[in-house]
Order: sequence, then C-alpha cells, then structure tokens
Amino acid sequence: MADDVAVRTVDGKTVPGPGTYEIDPAHTMAEFVVRHLGLAKVRGRFAELNGTITIAEAVEDSSVHATMQAASIDTREDDRDAHLRSPDFLHAEQHPTLEFRSTGVRAAGADWQVDGELTIRDVTRPITLDVEFDGAARDPWGGTRIGFTANTEINREDFGLTWNQALESGGWLVGKQVKIDISAEAVRQ
Repeated sequence: MADDVAVRTVDGKTVPGPGTYEIDPAHTMAEFVVRHLGLAKVRGRFAELNGTITIAEAVEDSSVHATMQAASIDTREDDRDAHLRSPDFLHAEQHPTLEFRSTGVRAAGADWQVDGELTIRDVTRPITLDVEFDGAARDPWGGTRIGFTANTEINREDFGLTWNQALESGGWLVGKQVKIDISAEAVRQ
C-alpha cells in the first residue's frame, strides 16, 4: 500500500488493508489473570506463540489462527509453572499447544468482535474476543505492521482444567474464571 500505511475506512471505522499478516511473537503478548485464594490476581503469559491474521476486503470475512506452546506458560514462579504444565492443568507433554481459530468477525460499536474456537487439552469451546484495532505503521525495514488488543473471559473448567483445592475458610485455591488479554502486532506478508 502507498502512504495510507495499510489502513482504510469501512463504515466509519479505521481498519487494516486487506492482506495476510504474520503475528510477530517478539511484540505480541497473550496474558491471563486468575484469582488465587479469592484474593490476589495471579498473572501469567505464554512466551511462545505464532499465528496469522488474514484481513479480507470485506472485514467480516477476515480470519485469525493462533497457536501457543503450553510448555511456555510463565507466571514468574517456577514451581507454579511446573504445576500448570502438569496433568493437573495443561498436561503440556500430551497437549503441547493451545489453539484459537476464528469462525466469524462482526462489528461491535466502534470496535469488533471475533468469534472463534479455543482448544485447550483437546477440548474445543466457542469464545468471543472483544477486539480493538490499534493502528498500522511502516517499520524501518520496509514492512507494514498492524496492532490489535483483544480480551475475553473463560471458565477454565469448561476446558477440563478442573484441579482445585478447597480452603478451610471456604472457597477454593484457584479461581475458575480466567481473564485473557492479548496485545498483538503482525507484519504484512
């Protein structure tokens, strides 16, 4: 694209130009937040991920496919990370990846919603990401980059992640709800 830095206006919204964009793992974060003891929010991320974003001429025909390596889970606590990789949670040895495939894109006010299927431990469930297009820029190497933020919330038990421990005071050690926040940058191919 010329000087428009790969953006266009569709129905009053700024969107990326059509094309296939490879997710840049060095500038993308897939993070999550889960309650611990009903008190603190434990934050983590998947350090290894990749994927493709295809922006169609008709934005609603666009698609996303992303894969995260289960063994790359990082909560900044080695023992907890080892437990999360174990059969109690992700069972990373048997289920090495988590995967998201979009099934639809639709306008949602000033932003977008991306419907899709999330697969964890070979269990696939529908989810909806609330997505905001953060813009586009030319990089110093002649590439065109686009940025997005997205978020959703899932119940981990829907994916077979049911391990927990009851507390003497009532409640559970690990919360069921998982907030997912994604900040993605992708390079046009």
